[in-house]
Formats: sequence, C-alpha cells, structure tokens
Amino acid sequence: INHIVHNGGLYKRPFNEAFEETPMLVAVLTYVGYGVLTLFGYLRDFMRQWKIEKCQNATEREEQKDFVPLYQDFENFYNRNLYMRIRDSWNRPICSVPGAKVDMMERVSYDYNWTFTYTGRVIKDIINMGSYNYLGFAQKTGACQEAAAKVLSQYGAGVCSTRQEMGNLDKHEELEKLVARFLGVESAMAYGMGFATNSMNIPALVGKGCLILSDELNHASLVLGARLSGATIRIFKHNNMQSLEKLLKDAIVHGQPRTRRPWKKILILVEGIYSMEGSIVRLPEVIALKKKYKSYLYLDEAHSIGALGPSGRGVVEYFGLSPEDVDVMMGTFTKSFGAAGGYIGGKKELIDYLRTYSHSAAYATSMSPPVVEQIITSVKCIMGEDGTTVGRARVQQLAENTRYFRRRLKEMGFIIYGNEDSPVVPLMLYMPAKIGAFGREMLKRNIGVVVVGFPATPIIESRARFCLSAAHTKEMLDTALKEINEVGDLLQLKYSRRRLVPLLDRPFDETTYEETED
Repeated sequence: INHIVHNGGLYKRPFNEAFEETPMLVAVLTYVGYGVLTLFGYLRDFMRQWKIEKCQNATEREEQKDFVPLYQDFENFYNRNLYMRIRDSWNRPICSVPGAKVDMMERVSYDYNWTFTYTGRVIKDIINMGSYNYLGFAQKTGACQEAAAKVLSQYGAGVCSTRQEMGNLDKHEELEKLVARFLGVESAMAYGMGFATNSMNIPALVGKGCLILSDELNHASLVLGARLSGATIRIFKHNNMQSLEKLLKDAIVHGQPRTRRPWKKILILVEGIYSMEGSIVRLPEVIALKKKYKSYLYLDEAHSIGALGPSGRGVVEYFGLSPEDVDVMMGTFTKSFGAAGGYIGGKKELIDYLRTYSHSAAYATSMSPPVVEQIITSVKCIMGEDGTTVGRARVQQLAENTRYFRRRLKEMGFIIYGNEDSPVVPLMLYMPAKIGAFGREMLKRNIGVVVVGFPATPIIESRARFCLSAAHTKEMLDTALKEINEVGDLLQLKYSRRRLVPLLDRPFDETTYEETED
C-alpha cells in the first residue's frame, strides 16, 4: 500500500510512505513455521517433564511445589522453545563507543543458547547499523567529549539528589533554556530517563474522566504512561486519520460511558517517527483534527528530534508547522544527541505545573552533569552556536544517507517499510528461522544489525531494522549494502513484487516502479 501525498492542502512537501503487502505464500509459510516450532516446543516440554531432556528453565524448588506458582508456566513457553533458539541474536556485548563502527566481544554457547561463554576475543571494526546514533555524536573524541570531561572534573559524575532538593545545578537550568530555544517553545524541562519522561508525565497530565486516543503502534513508554494515568484509552489504527476522526467524533457525541458527561480532556498520543515501522506521523492532519475537535496533542519526538527537518528540529520543522500547535512536545536525548534522558517542552504554565506534579521531577535523581554537558554541546553544534556548520552538515548527511540506503535496498528487491525520509529502515524477514539466520550471517560479514520478531512485531512481520547515521560514509553503506544483497540472495529475502527502477534522473517527488513477475 503506497501513501503518496503531493503538495495538497495541508502538506508543504511530498509525503511518501510504502507498506507493501505480505505475499500470501510467504504469510502461509511463516504461520507453518511457527506451527512447527510450537509442536516441537510441546514435544520438548513433554520430554523435560519426564526427565528425558534436561530442564534448564527457571522452576520452583521441590519444597515450593504446593505453593501458588509465581508465574504461569505457559507464559514462558515462547521464551523457552522459540526465543531460546535465536537468543544469540540479541544482547551482544560491545566494548567500544557505539559509533559508525563498534568492537564486539565474541561469545559462544555449548548448550543451545541457554548460557554463553566469552572467548576473550574481540571482533574489531563491525559496521554498526543498529544504534540510534543518528547524528554521529556518540564518539570518544571531539568537542562533546572534551566538554563532558571538563564538566566531570568540576562537578563529578552524580548529583545524589532530586531537582526539588539539592540537585538543581546551573547546568540543568542552562540546558532547559537551550532546549526551549532549540524547539521554539516558551519553556522546557529535562529528565534523567527517556522512558520515564513518558511513563511518569502522562499520569500528571490526565486522569480519571479523561480520554486518551493512542496510535496502535505507540512505544511501550507511552502505553505504560497511559495505563498508569487511570484515563480511558482508545486505540486508533496506525497513522489512519479516518480512524482517529471517528474516535474524536464518538467521544464528543457520546461522552463518558454510562453518565454521558463530556470528557474532562481528550489527549491524542502520537510519535514523530515510529521506531519499528519507519513511518512518520501525519502531523498536519493530526493538528487539523486536534483544532477541529478542541483536543490536546502529545507528540513523542524520541526518534525524530535531530533526525528530521532542515536544521534537525524534528517532525514539526519537517512539515513546516508551528511548535505552538503542539501542546506537549516530548523527546529524548538518547539518540540524536548521544547522551541520556528526555525533555518536555511547551507553554510556561505547562512546564511550571510539571515541575510541581511530575513524579520524575519530584522523586527521580537529577541528570548527571557530564551527560548534561554532552547534550548542551551537541545542541549548540546543531544550532550552529559553536561557530561552525558541522551540525547542519550532519543533519544533511543523515538525510542523504537515508534516501540513498532506502533506494538501493528497494532496487535490490527487498520489502522496505516506512517513509522515504525516515532513518529507521525496516527490512522484512517474515519467517522465524530467518530472524536468527540474518543476524548471524551479517555478523559473519562484520555488519552489526538488529533483528526483531514477535512480540515486538506482529507474528508474521519479523524484520531487520537498520538505523542510519550521519557518521556512516558512503563506503560503509556500500559495503553494508553489498553484504545485505548477498545475504538476501542466500536466505531468499527479496520478496518485493515491485522492483524500483534505478533511474539517476528520477524527480524528487515521484516513484517509478517496474512490475516484475511473481
């Protein structure tokens, strides 16, 4: 399914997204694969029960057998019998800066991934296609590192208090003023953890008697925050404005269940870039609906801040919109800025309220000073306040890398999800056996990738997820593409029925496809 919006009413630029349908044969074979794995799982559980096979998973001790189980055994079935087969594809320990290349500790397993043994060997110079290092600020040399080291010697590593007590440093104040200027909002507040920025602040903004309208593919932090708030939650289809408008209409017409009273607040939760789909929120349409139905908008820019827009100011700048149209602008420092923590920006009244009522502000320890300095230095670099054009050049380089990498993968015949400008690039694998195989084959060729399967994705939509960085050179990308092409042929991953024709003179806003035989 292609979504192509040309310079129509709300959009000031082309908006191209593609989600090619799963081929029927591939879908059937994927279900068959999971079925076979499940049958073998039951067989192995039977053998473990009768001591034919050694049981390695966590179980209650003999003296606790009559207790109510701490967890239901079936809940662990997937981990025990499916995930364990390909567990070596995750939690790989790296021992260097997560830049364009990384060093990885080699490990082996002699008991089918139940335990791992480190060989002592370090695999050097693996091309890193998995870290969220969008602008390349994850580095051990340069201005950011020098500034952070200087602040470390002056302030130390930790603050040992909350912002409301003895943990409010001048650096924290400087950071928040800088972030507010960068975003173009009245005020901003920084937090020590990106996940907690969502999960602890949403409950402070809405509660019982309020309605949350959440995209079905929102991040777990948004889902947890919505659940903790006690508000009523309704889900709309991913990036589907008809679905969202229907929920808004129903909410206003019918009000709260049973009482039919109007909702106290209606809050729309969306993300800038969806980290599993590579799609960009249809923000102009969301804002239009928000204004039409007098609701509030909470925008999570964890992956889009720094990575989108001519000057890296995120999805709002990407669409040429005003920050004033977004009520709550949330983002993290963990990706484009190479640091840790998160922020919320908006009206001064909103931020003053959160300073008092947010659990993250009242109970969480303040951000580490060297981390704060890393963010300050990187934001100033992006804004050009360091007297250079390095920051803007990185934003442009990321955009070029993204378009080049996506185009080349489509030309090879892979099914690629998402928006053409999204630096998150999902390559569809589908079958469970190919999840582990792809990760292992790429590592053999010195390419580090992230593979994702159920339950993080729908059961038949397993994928590899590449994250582009401004630190990637064209030579690195060409090397990675050559190896991906080779592994794609080896594992038969080129499922696309629409091969992109490699045209050097293709216009920016048009896509030309050549229909190929199935």
